[in-house]
Amino acid sequence: MLKIRLKKFGRKKQPSYRIIVIDSKKRRDGKAIEELGFYNPLTKETKLNIAKLQTRMSCGAQLTKTVKDLLYKNTNQMLYQKEVSN
Repeated sequence: MLKIRLKKFGRKKQPSYRIIVIDSKKRRDGKAIEELGFYNPLTKETKLNIAKLQTRMSCGAQLTKTVKDLLYKNTNQMLYQKEVSN
């Protein structure tokens, strides 16, 4: 089964994460099938490729709880920005 989850990288006390697609049996920092985005918890910066994410989800990939929360927050911000600009 494929999972969409976080892969940790960055220095000590300065974590950053990549949002990746990986087999659920692989370790957290194992080789990813595909990278879908980036998350920095210190600056709250999030970058997601929504189109690729939806493609992987339609193929049966499961989201982890953290990635699900990031997706929810990111899509709500995008909708809010569209409403403000109109």
